[in-house]
Amino acid sequence: MIYEYWFSCIRSLADRKKRELRKCIGTAEAIYYIEETTLRKLSFLTEKEITVLVAAKKEELPRQSFDRLLASGISLITYDHPKYPVKLKEIETPPYALYVKGALPEEKRPSAAIVGARKCTPYGEQMALSYGEAFAKMGISVISGMARGIDGAGQRGALNGGGNTYGVLGCGVDICYPRDHMGLYMDIQKQGGLVSEQPPGTPPLPMYFPARNRIISGLSDVILVMEAKEKSGSLITADLALEQGKDVFALPGPVTSPLSQGCHRLIAQGAGILISPEELMQMLGWEYVKFTQNSDKNKKMLETTENIVYSCLGLFPKGLQELVTETGISPKEVMEQLTTLELEGYIKEVSQNYYIRTRQGQ
Repeated sequence: MIYEYWFSCIRSLADRKKRELRKCIGTAEAIYYIEETTLRKLSFLTEKEITVLVAAKKEELPRQSFDRLLASGISLITYDHPKYPVKLKEIETPPYALYVKGALPEEKRPSAAIVGARKCTPYGEQMALSYGEAFAKMGISVISGMARGIDGAGQRGALNGGGNTYGVLGCGVDICYPRDHMGLYMDIQKQGGLVSEQPPGTPPLPMYFPARNRIISGLSDVILVMEAKEKSGSLITADLALEQGKDVFALPGPVTSPLSQGCHRLIAQGAGILISPEELMQMLGWEYVKFTQNSDKNKKMLETTENIVYSCLGLFPKGLQELVTETGISPKEVMEQLTTLELEGYIKEVSQNYYIRTRQGQ
């Protein structure tokens, strides 16, 4: 495998050319020892690519970094490896190699990408959590990029639901990015895996993220865009999915919200509308287990006044004065009930005196 590792780490040689070389020469080891005169007989290689290969062959094999890779539990899965995902082989530009920490998605298990804005609204975050958890309970793998906001929420939802989720990174799989997702980074390895086409040690540079989106869509059977501006990486993922012949669904939101404009644009162009996990399953023809948001352990009989206040709240933040107007209850009483509901975990204060329901309280 040391030769495969050496070959996969040659950045200046396109993945397509690597596959052609492997097909023509046979193994990475044979490529390492091939004579320059033989390389020049290969018509599909340019002069620049031959120069890159000759220079790479003069370097010592990266034994130390390969040993570190093995010691850290990272697997190298090349294009010809039996475990290489069939779904990725079907896209236009499949990566030559994947670095994996944990596991790869199961081929026969349905998979869905949950993507969207990093700076999402509480509504978008809650819906990503809900769909991720619902998919987990239905046995569907969740694919995303482990980014802040929608990506992380969808993957955390899948973990909460006891399912599998896979993070496709724009850096080496030995690097947790963003750093504040360390808990998620560790948990995903236990209930899924981390995947990247970038060798270990590669920092999270902006140039790598658009490319990783094709892997997210490639590994997924369907793509869900929960929130997105009119120009965003999530829409790039959606475009790639459409090019790959995948179904794309978008979450509708307030027409005044900039974070819903990208979703509305997708819907106007023919994307499916997300209404509920159950309805999505029916549309896709997937078998599913009935998903219920409430369970006996978190369902609660609320006192009359408490219930009135609670019933006025949803996934969009509401302020104290608005709740006073809707309920007809005094500000003092509304505030007391809000405090009680928050302490019991049924609502959350998202900004000063503005509240939403939590997942537990739905």
